[in-house]
Amino acid sequence: MTRTPQRVAMLAAFFALALFVAACGSSSNNTSGVKSSAGQKIPQGKQGGDVTVLSAGDVDYMDPGQMYYTFGYMIGYSVNRPLYSFKPDNATKPVPDIAASEPQISSDQKSITIKLRTGVKFSPPVNREVQCKDIKYAMSRVFSANVPNPYATGYFGTIQGAPKTPAKGIPSIPGIQCPDPTTLVLKLTQPKAATVAAALVMPLTMPVPEEYAKPFDAKNPSTYDTHVAFTGPYMVKNDAKGNLTGWKRAKSIELVRNPNWDKSTDYRPAYLDAIHVDEGNADSTVASRRILNGSHLIQGDGAPPAPVLKQAATRFKNQLVLVPAGGTRYVAMNTKIKPFDNVNVRRAVFAIFDRNAMRLTRGGPIVGDIAWRYIPPGIPGFDEAGGLNPPTDPSLDFAANPAGDPAVAKKYMLLAKQQGVPVTADGKYAGKEKLLTIATNADPGKKSAEVAANQFEKLGFKLNFREVTQDALYTKFCGVPKAQVAICPNVGFFKDFVDPESFINPTFNGEAILPANNTNWPQLDDPSINKAIDAAAILAPGKQRDEAFAKIDLDITKLAPAVPWLWDKTPLIESKDVQGVADNYSTVWHLSFTSDK
Repeated sequence: MTRTPQRVAMLAAFFALALFVAACGSSSNNTSGVKSSAGQKIPQGKQGGDVTVLSAGDVDYMDPGQMYYTFGYMIGYSVNRPLYSFKPDNATKPVPDIAASEPQISSDQKSITIKLRTGVKFSPPVNREVQCKDIKYAMSRVFSANVPNPYATGYFGTIQGAPKTPAKGIPSIPGIQCPDPTTLVLKLTQPKAATVAAALVMPLTMPVPEEYAKPFDAKNPSTYDTHVAFTGPYMVKNDAKGNLTGWKRAKSIELVRNPNWDKSTDYRPAYLDAIHVDEGNADSTVASRRILNGSHLIQGDGAPPAPVLKQAATRFKNQLVLVPAGGTRYVAMNTKIKPFDNVNVRRAVFAIFDRNAMRLTRGGPIVGDIAWRYIPPGIPGFDEAGGLNPPTDPSLDFAANPAGDPAVAKKYMLLAKQQGVPVTADGKYAGKEKLLTIATNADPGKKSAEVAANQFEKLGFKLNFREVTQDALYTKFCGVPKAQVAICPNVGFFKDFVDPESFINPTFNGEAILPANNTNWPQLDDPSINKAIDAAAILAPGKQRDEAFAKIDLDITKLAPAVPWLWDKTPLIESKDVQGVADNYSTVWHLSFTSDK
């Protein structure tokens, strides 16, 4: 729907909000004594009980081969186990999960050998022990067009025989080998073993039993999403045929104990007996207040809106945790759609953006630092690209002022006019089309999108502004190129693992653009950027690699495919009778460590 009729009221409400949340702090370090998950100690929990997760939307997928949304991870990592994963207090050092030990890397960096843990079993109706063949099938199916995966080619494309484009059916990949039931070997075409090994924490390494999943995977798209066999301490309630009866799309998810889970094989304590997910809580103010004042409730997707966050930071400090996210929020412009196919138009949009106002929609300085490029703090390459310092390169003048600079924006719009873009003499866009803008329907993301829309309107753009749930935003619109979305104001990318490639490759490499589950939301496809990413990706971890990706980060910023506006800290809230444990990797509550008090 078009937002123009509500624009004046929205702006008045926003400026009132700005005054209200200013008390949250005047610097990124002023959190008024609020707990941070950085350096947290994992507490001992109480066995038994249950909690209810309040969320606005749904998970993107239950299928580990497709999930990539933060809320999907919150559920996915409690019901399934990858080769390696992170304990909630350490997002930099992975630990063996289904793997039994550290990966063994050959001296030529072209081979990885992983020994698998014994005693890990699939949930009903599969009811058997996990073997190497299940990891092999899981890692093969994600190269199929039937199981669209956003990162398989980017992170695992150097496996010998891995298809360069999505295959018809499940491909046979000779570089994924099982010399025996408890040994997995990955053979690579390039010396990238260190970074491939780092990516073994990703959901696509969660085992999938071929004999059970193959009929579902034969369909396009695969229907395994609603028939998943689980390996974690919890499972989605199902029937004798494996139908996930406990998952009602956009309504609820019921997690129960996996009867085949053996605690002796897992580091997760899994205190709770049941976890209920109550979806459709689009009014995040009501939901957040229910959590803070209620019982046995925790936050799911989204975050408390700014006024409630201020209240939590002052009155409910023991129920609020800030998680350093290792991520960047940005507003993506589709470079395949006019006028955003013009770099000077995109630079003008970047220049006009009031990133201070955007940050206030989420709570002000308490939620993080204002961004101006894509690799975030805590990730190699961040300091090499300039750290928290503002840009000094004259060619990045459009990124220099976090409050926005109308004069610089006008300069770039007039340059675009010289290149044939319809622009008025005063630097406003003169095109008549309404640009499809897909926003999330729940605060604080909703308010962020409204403020973002106003920035575009400053330059004369007319928008077809639509609101959807956050999961639909990714799975049906912004992640689907054929949906022809011009502006995605509510996207963000968070660490897959601690490496700069994980922020640059899936998001800005033109070779990573996919017909579904796409995470290159601007659809940037610049040959020089693609080539630089491919060259940097084969460098060994260290200074040279970090500097190479830092340069790529700056070069992408100069192309302005998106407006980065926050390197954020994720606020999580819980009821007073819940002992939540924040996951520093996925920046959500870790369900397998959370307990009732």
